[in-house]
Amino acid sequence: MEVRLPDLPALRLAELGPHVTIPPSAARIDFVRGGVTMSEFPVMCDVTQRFQTPTLEDVPAAVRSQLCGLNLASRIRPGDTVAIPAGSRGIANIGAILKEIVSHFRELGAKPFLVPAMGSHGGGTAEGQVRMLKSLGVTPESTGAEIRATMETVIVAETANGLPVHFDRFAAEADHVFVVNRVKPHTRFVGPVESGLHKMMLIGLGKHAGALVYHAGILSMSFPEIIASVAERVLDVCRVCGGLAILENALDETAMVEAVQPEHFASREPELLKLANQWLPRLPFEHVDLLIVDQIGKNISGVGMDANVVGRKFNDHAATDQDSVLCRRIMVRGLTKETGGNATGIGMAEFTTRRVVDQIDSKITRINCLTGNHPEAAMIPITFDNDREAVAAALTTIGLVKPAEAAIVQISDTLHLSRIRVSEAYFDAVKQHERLEFAGEPEPFPLDAEGWLRGVPLH
Repeated sequence: MEVRLPDLPALRLAELGPHVTIPPSAARIDFVRGGVTMSEFPVMCDVTQRFQTPTLEDVPAAVRSQLCGLNLASRIRPGDTVAIPAGSRGIANIGAILKEIVSHFRELGAKPFLVPAMGSHGGGTAEGQVRMLKSLGVTPESTGAEIRATMETVIVAETANGLPVHFDRFAAEADHVFVVNRVKPHTRFVGPVESGLHKMMLIGLGKHAGALVYHAGILSMSFPEIIASVAERVLDVCRVCGGLAILENALDETAMVEAVQPEHFASREPELLKLANQWLPRLPFEHVDLLIVDQIGKNISGVGMDANVVGRKFNDHAATDQDSVLCRRIMVRGLTKETGGNATGIGMAEFTTRRVVDQIDSKITRINCLTGNHPEAAMIPITFDNDREAVAAALTTIGLVKPAEAAIVQISDTLHLSRIRVSEAYFDAVKQHERLEFAGEPEPFPLDAEGWLRGVPLH
């Protein structure tokens, strides 16, 4: 069950009329002049969260079984080349999954190879994308297939509404293309198909050039319209022989793999998306004064932190009535190693530290955000020298709430939410929540002597 916090201990400025005077008995905060002191920071406690977690025990065996069900031998002739796209997301077991796909095509006598398929990620260069794959454990040695990397595309068709259909040059030259991707909710739009097999055919295999065209097209038509029209033409002309959809549970584990015939992409992916949405990890509370995120990165989400989780899918700095959670303020503490300095999504936060800003590769971040037609995602939040200063400042901007009573949640990242850290404002709600339990004793706000927060363990 989801527990809504009863009237968080505050009156919100937005709920007050422009001429309302708050009597002293009603005011629950002494207005801070000159910031918040450490003695005013709330008590915190680690909490574990249980999710519905269907899990595949033997991922390679499941992949083999699904591929056999496609009867690819009826499509593939010995000697045929097969392009297999490999994306930039941190998909669990992706190396093992790709290895099994490669092995299956080799058994059919085909010549499979991998192509980096990640739009403008990796700095928009072939070398950068190969490095990104290596950071995810995807190499020729681990998968048994060579990697053919290029940023060149071929315009293979045009949609009915005039969009050129870009396709990776090596994939366009192959006899067949086998699409692989994780199916999950997209971070910026809602539709029957969001992130998955269709998006891989557009943005991944469309490379930087295609991503630029399709994201620019959002200003004239909806992204679901773009997906439908471009995917239709890709399936018509690019010799797609099948696909493997990957679904993960809330613990970032492989929950399901399903092989899909190309003619069933459009009907099956919406059904898989509904499952993926059910299994998406979520924050357990609907209202958060300050969300502290230990790390963001492209291996975590397309926008660094999943907007579905933090409640900023439709507006970078405010929840809408379509979001499931309201985070009044967000603070980011770091970037993942795997993101390689790409800080896309940092602009969704209001607060960060100099240490985070120093990790940012401005060029890579700029290329990614401009390609996605989302320049706001690269904007640098207000920056402080350490976590203590950033938290203190954030607590002065959450309305009429005493800092010690602020509703604060700290997470490692938006993929790993089985363990979180919460402030005292949530303690009663934790006790009532059937999926939550305390994982330790309450403690003073966990800052070290230099003003840095202790991170949240992944599990």
